[in-house]
Amino acid sequence: MRRLQCAWRLPRVPGLLTLLLLTSLSSSCLAEDGVTDNSILIGQTVGLTGQIAGPVKEMNAGAAAYIAQINKNGGINGRKLELRILDDKFDPVLAASNAETLVKKEHVFALFQSRGTPHTQAILPILSSNKIPLIAPSTGATVFHTPVNRYVFNVRAKYQDEVRKAVEQFSTTGLKEIALVHVDDSFGGDGLAGFNSAMASFKLQPSAIVKYDRAKPDVARAVDEVTKSAAKATIIVGSATTVSEIIRAIRAKGSVIQIMTLSNNASQSFVDSLGPAAPGIIVSQIMPAPHLLSTVLGQEFKTIAKDAGVTVSYAAMEGFVSAKVLVEGLRRSGKTPTREGLIRGLESMHKADLGGLTVTYSDHDHSGSEFVDLTIIGRDGKFVR
Repeated sequence: MRRLQCAWRLPRVPGLLTLLLLTSLSSSCLAEDGVTDNSILIGQTVGLTGQIAGPVKEMNAGAAAYIAQINKNGGINGRKLELRILDDKFDPVLAASNAETLVKKEHVFALFQSRGTPHTQAILPILSSNKIPLIAPSTGATVFHTPVNRYVFNVRAKYQDEVRKAVEQFSTTGLKEIALVHVDDSFGGDGLAGFNSAMASFKLQPSAIVKYDRAKPDVARAVDEVTKSAAKATIIVGSATTVSEIIRAIRAKGSVIQIMTLSNNASQSFVDSLGPAAPGIIVSQIMPAPHLLSTVLGQEFKTIAKDAGVTVSYAAMEGFVSAKVLVEGLRRSGKTPTREGLIRGLESMHKADLGGLTVTYSDHDHSGSEFVDLTIIGRDGKFVR
């Protein structure tokens, strides 16, 4: 599937035959990496194992269900989508190595739905050096929005918008003593910046700001600091496994502090990991409710999820919507797909309605959606809006 670098010397042959040869060789030379007459190869590096394996499984299932439906109906201009997925074990170094393998050895056409802020940052140099687009990274860090990266097309809203939504909610309900617990990496740093900005805009002072190491989190210390503070509410910015440990430990201490976490933990596997501590936890969402049948998107998702046996969850909805954006960009790129054509196709999506969620791109805006909502986990272990 590798793009051919051609410099043939044509034999002396009659005019018509020369024309036919030129046409054939030109067609071969222009073929883009990852594209054949009947397929388009898309690459993904993501944590299939490790700390985020549960949410990733749901997210990827949603994407795979939509892609399977597209392929079942003939693909895109006769080409079926193939996904080549490598496990980065939620390790930024391995994510970069996987991306390089996918681009230089597997010769994928585009990259899709990486997961994690430092992990996606690690693959940015590979995108620019190879002029290959990444569609729908599963991270809301501001660094992927501003300044605009020509090769990154976000779908989900920014983490800072989620944090601001939480601060606004707590403040308007009288919970003005707010703490932040965050992982000590670029993801947590982005959440911290959003928290400080939101608190300042509401003229509030943080009750506590607690950070923990991503690789070796000291959960006991983090819990001790936040529960000993004057905080009546806390926002936790981190990945599923550690956030779940922190929440369970806070509740084990008998604390009734109101807890909120971000959309990266909006999976059923995360809810299940909380056990009895789940009810009452607020989780921000960057997708419409997956059970909502009042929208075309909700109806379509439920039908395809049921046919594919996919868990109906916010995480699966994110994967589903991300795949829809990828497919729409490919459709708009033309009958002879090129990476430049895909970029132009995506940038032509101005206020594109996916059936209840609007996505917008241009040559100076790759943010995608601005949708943010708050949900709370009910006693039945389901998200309630």
